[in-house]
Amino acid sequence: MKKAALMSTVIPRSGSPKLSIQRMLTLVMLAAIAGCGEQSAPGAQKSQAQPPGVKIALPLAQDVTEWDEYTGRIEAVSSVDVRARVSGYLEKVNFRAGEKVKKGDLLFLIDPKPFSAQLNFAEAELEQAKAKRELAKNDLERAQRLFRGKAISEEEYDARSKGLREAVATVQSAEANVYTARLNLDFTRIRAPIDGRIGRELITEGNLVSGGGGDATRLTFIVSTDPVYVYVDADERSVLKYRRQSSDIGAGQTPAQLAVADEADFPHRGILDYISPREDAATGTVTLRGVFANPDGLLSPGFFARMRVRGSAPYPAILVPDRAIATDQAQRFVWVVNQENQVEYRKVVLGAHIGQSRVITQGLKPGEWVVIEGLQKLKPGLKVNPERISLIEHHEEK
Repeated sequence: MKKAALMSTVIPRSGSPKLSIQRMLTLVMLAAIAGCGEQSAPGAQKSQAQPPGVKIALPLAQDVTEWDEYTGRIEAVSSVDVRARVSGYLEKVNFRAGEKVKKGDLLFLIDPKPFSAQLNFAEAELEQAKAKRELAKNDLERAQRLFRGKAISEEEYDARSKGLREAVATVQSAEANVYTARLNLDFTRIRAPIDGRIGRELITEGNLVSGGGGDATRLTFIVSTDPVYVYVDADERSVLKYRRQSSDIGAGQTPAQLAVADEADFPHRGILDYISPREDAATGTVTLRGVFANPDGLLSPGFFARMRVRGSAPYPAILVPDRAIATDQAQRFVWVVNQENQVEYRKVVLGAHIGQSRVITQGLKPGEWVVIEGLQKLKPGLKVNPERISLIEHHEEK
């Protein structure tokens, strides 16, 4: 373009029109030739471009353990509704809502005075029955002597003998009444039936509560806190796998791990202690139960939980990061860099997820360098400029 501009300065302003047109055509052709010469330069630079840079690493070769993850809910091992067993006015609430209680701790007190009076009455009736039994016993002994001397009739002797038996039965009935009255008096002191954490009081002091039967007043509830259960549903294949593991390592010994809503890892350790003997035909799943220690009370019944169960024994495996695996329709592959720094297309068969990596079961060897970053524009045979990194260091950072 500069040459065209230079030549345009020597065109005279006057002359024949035909000559001017010829000169203009000549200048246009020269400008086009100059432009083509300049455009050929970038092409030459492209042909001399450097190979693309990629990051490569050796796959990790280590022992791994597969884990199957499920979602479920935490449930208490024991849960009890505390209800009144006798009727009366609530005199005292002896706990704070939400605190831990021990089995046998006093929780509520129902007015005991009416029940104490009933016990006194029953004990008095028992003493009266015992006195009548002693009298009937003495009468029978006298009747035996008189009957041997034929001083009384057989009919009178039988009457006194049966009188003693009746007196003995009366004593037994009175003793039962005393026992019942004592139980009712004891039921006025409502105690914790299990260790656990107690809820709030549902009835406050001064209210009338009903005891016994299905209409008994619910006073509060207690749930056990250590250990806790986690229930999840698993598919049929997984259940078969766990049952085979149990036969190898012992029933109820399959390891399990637990995480709650604010935990990314699985810090709680437990075991899979129960597999339902029956499959749910509607869902095609089987209920599993894990049991976990909870000494600090962090886990509460009803919490959402993620539980994972050990799905295999430790075995040697080859691992590559997930981002190194590409997809070609239904086929998974990785790019391998050979000794000439050329990339090779390698089909692979994937195994289990282990953290941010994937087990490669077929298609890759431990000593081969795999492209970790820069996969987008690669093609078979392309020469690259590799930067070697360590997956062990990268794995530790994650």
